[in-house]
Amino acid sequence: MRKGPALSAEVSPIGSVIATRLRNIEVSPMRTSTFAGGLIVTLLGAPVAAAQYPDRTQKDHSDHVVEGSGTLPAGWSARPDDTGDIKSVKFVTMAPGYHVTLGPATILYRKSDRANGPFHTLATFHQTKKLEHSEGYGLFMGGQALDGKDRKYTYFLVRDDGSYLIKRRDGDKTIEVTKGWTAHPAVKKGNAEDKTTNLLEIDAKQNPSKVDFKVNGQTVYTADAKAMDVKGIVGLRVNHNLDLHVEGFDLHQ
Repeated sequence: MRKGPALSAEVSPIGSVIATRLRNIEVSPMRTSTFAGGLIVTLLGAPVAAAQYPDRTQKDHSDHVVEGSGTLPAGWSARPDDTGDIKSVKFVTMAPGYHVTLGPATILYRKSDRANGPFHTLATFHQTKKLEHSEGYGLFMGGQALDGKDRKYTYFLVRDDGSYLIKRRDGDKTIEVTKGWTAHPAVKKGNAEDKTTNLLEIDAKQNPSKVDFKVNGQTVYTADAKAMDVKGIVGLRVNHNLDLHVEGFDLHQ
């Protein structure tokens, strides 16, 4: 039988496939065709195999599943964002204060903590674990219809990169009060042990014509009280996957 031409082929590395080099193989025309066809199928199939085994180094930003969660201290309510599962919200009494481990981004509140006029609310937050990406935590004010689809509130958050944010939620929409996350020296960043402590305050009492948003005793933003929803429930807002200890949460009227 007449021999076909020598076949020379190279397969470049794809995923964990070791580069293979085939040179000077003498085969018959039939075997050449069969082998070449099989080689093409293998190369075309390699991207599919790579898709089936994605890069495991990519960061997972999905909500964590939290063990021992789903129950709350007496008098407290929780409202996770969107489709978040309250079964992955762990909020427990732990002296001094409370400890929260999430799951989905959530607001935590007591219906009795309702501001009916000028008010001052505050809490100290201790972030106990660093996340792969920074997430915010803090206070909210002006809460209305919090257990319904038309919920409204204004929230004031900080995060461990030294920035703060103020936004309003109106049903499924959010509206920026500040222009995104804003760096400020008053906001403490994470230390070498990946721990952070920040005291947050919303003060609409000292001067009822304005609302001061404070971090560690410094005012980082001031708003006209007429432009804010001053009346309503105050509480805590914690973004997803955070582990925090909260102490000194209170409302003064």
